[in-house]
Amino acid sequence: MEAPELVDNLNQAQHQAVTADPGNQLILAGAGSGKTRVLVHRIAWLVQTQGVSPYSILAVTFTNKAAREMRARLDELFRDSGTPINTRSMWVGTFHGLAHRLLKAHWKDAKLPQNFQILDSDDQLRLIKRVYQNLGLDAERWPPRQAQWFINGQKDEGLRAKHIQESADPFVRTMAAVYSAYEADCERGGLVDFAELLLRAHELWLNNPALLNHYQGRFPYILVDEFQDTNSVQYAWLRVLAGEACFVTAVGDDDQSIYGWRGAKVENIRRFEEDYPQTQVVRLEQNYRSTGHILNAANAVIANNFGRLGKELWTEGADGDPISLYAAFNEQDEARFIVERITDWVAQGNSKSSCAILYRSNAQSRVLEEALLREAIPYRIYGGQRFYDRLEIKNALAYMRLAANQFDDPAFERVINTPTRGIGGKTVDDIRAFAREHGCSLWQASEQMLQHKMLSARAGNALQGFIKLIDELTQKSQEIALDQLAKSVLDTTGIFEFHKKEKGEKGQARAENLEELVTACGAFEAADEDESVLQQFLDTAALDAGEAQADEFEDAVQLMTLHSAKGLEFPLVFMAGAEENLFPHKMSVEDPDRLEEERRLAYVGITRAMQKLYICYSETRRLHGSETFNAVSRFVKEIPNEHLEEVRIKSTITRPARLQNQGSRSPSRGSKSAVRLSDSGADTGFRLGQRIAHKKFGEGIIIHFEGSGPSTRVQINFDSEGTKWLVMQYAKLEAV
Repeated sequence: MEAPELVDNLNQAQHQAVTADPGNQLILAGAGSGKTRVLVHRIAWLVQTQGVSPYSILAVTFTNKAAREMRARLDELFRDSGTPINTRSMWVGTFHGLAHRLLKAHWKDAKLPQNFQILDSDDQLRLIKRVYQNLGLDAERWPPRQAQWFINGQKDEGLRAKHIQESADPFVRTMAAVYSAYEADCERGGLVDFAELLLRAHELWLNNPALLNHYQGRFPYILVDEFQDTNSVQYAWLRVLAGEACFVTAVGDDDQSIYGWRGAKVENIRRFEEDYPQTQVVRLEQNYRSTGHILNAANAVIANNFGRLGKELWTEGADGDPISLYAAFNEQDEARFIVERITDWVAQGNSKSSCAILYRSNAQSRVLEEALLREAIPYRIYGGQRFYDRLEIKNALAYMRLAANQFDDPAFERVINTPTRGIGGKTVDDIRAFAREHGCSLWQASEQMLQHKMLSARAGNALQGFIKLIDELTQKSQEIALDQLAKSVLDTTGIFEFHKKEKGEKGQARAENLEELVTACGAFEAADEDESVLQQFLDTAALDAGEAQADEFEDAVQLMTLHSAKGLEFPLVFMAGAEENLFPHKMSVEDPDRLEEERRLAYVGITRAMQKLYICYSETRRLHGSETFNAVSRFVKEIPNEHLEEVRIKSTITRPARLQNQGSRSPSRGSKSAVRLSDSGADTGFRLGQRIAHKKFGEGIIIHFEGSGPSTRVQINFDSEGTKWLVMQYAKLEAV
């Protein structure tokens, strides 16, 4: 391929970025604007027209998948040019991969043994637990995962244990001590965790000026993908390597910086022009993915963030359908609506895998999974596990299983020391041996060993406490409702606080999933009067977990969090749970920086849709164990009217009521008739004008009915809470 042919199919902005003269360059690449295409064409252009050696180019990205894609595209470009190049010998890879390559080549300078070992996350956690034992730390008070988060966070900021200032805060003092002992153990064993790879590679530059000078000469051209996702140590590593002479091309999008919770610094891309002189800025704004309505909605939402570098997505394609907004009665209705739309989509000849359901919180997946299972629609959780397969849910269910059957050995083993309660591995081994020898359950073995005082005083007391805890749960299971039992399990066993203490997004997600388990128990309807509700629920949960996710290559609907959706695209997308305190998340609404990241997450979610986007919210939602009445998300309100159509019951579509100007509502395109308000409510047992009482909102007067049957909605003017719409089957109204 001749150089002119290399850029024949690029648009004007892409052409400008690819063919720019050597120098520092910031390419602001909007969603769906072809940034990977620009990146690989830029490398090929440098090689073919500027005479740059492919081996003097350093190209960095964030995931192994992205690195493989970059290599594959480069292979294709170079092969088409008639001068194939061995891209395996090029320095193209992830930050961690390139840092590992550097440390393997200069292990002596990095003060590492030649055959140093990389610790994965599980290995690292095991080592931290050994450090705890050596320091005599209480793992219940200071969860090891909390220390793991602390150590990795410090390394991501470029800090060693010796750099942490002395503090009166017991948490900081304890974590600093763990970090110091952990460092010493790693040094003795020649062990390197993932965060250490980057920190050690950065220190390699700082401590070896001659080596740094060598690599600065070797790599005069540095290209970095997803620059908005760099953390402090990654940015510092690049900054030192680039020095004053190397040319850096940064490709990224500050509007898609959504990983602040794991250390990414959006300010890195925003300060690029300050740190790299005479930077040429190119904006890739032409979108090749989405319709006009979708792009204009995304532009309107993200425009509410401050300090943006600024760009406006546009397309030469059609406007397509407006975004459909569905106001569900509750989360069950939301899931039903989504599954019905998917069924219609597939009936039109589309694949299931072309559909994606996006949500802010992992806990939302449970209701969606159940709705898909009921309709026998295969699905796959992208980058995650099904609800009942999640660690924290399995732990909580194990306690409930023991409450139902104390002879359940797998459940007994799972939680006997989770959370840690001083029952060590040796004690558990002794209980197993006794059970095998006497042909009894682990529960019976425990009782016998306690009765005959076969354990040390400490182990015996701890085991006695566990037995007493399960006995109390067993008694409660016969006296209280299922959701109350689930809540009691979370509170009395310590399992909720145990998982919640995991720092960052993971701990928050685990806590929300456990709260959602309480909701699931509250919504469960027993089918057999002769069997306990608890046992029926456990059986149902086991069957749901046993329904394997779709095979890797099976046509299946994709479910994922909004964070997991970044970089993906689907013809049909549903954004579920667009409500205040859910999205934006309640932990973010009071923090301006976190709220802006939530808005960037909304921007990412909207721009995943290629042809059709549905945004759904629920007027009432049982989430995290309680019923909530949240307003529609502010991000929905930021979408202009002309890009939205509101879907109402019975396939009726109208302009969004929340955005109506005063005057009559006229149905928008595709509607059959406007929503009718019933004047009687005869099939509900209530009537217009009747005075009623509601447990949460107090007394009020019925002023409208909508719909019929169990899903009938009623509008009530409450004395103290104002006017609200409620669903009759959930409202539990009483006549006054």
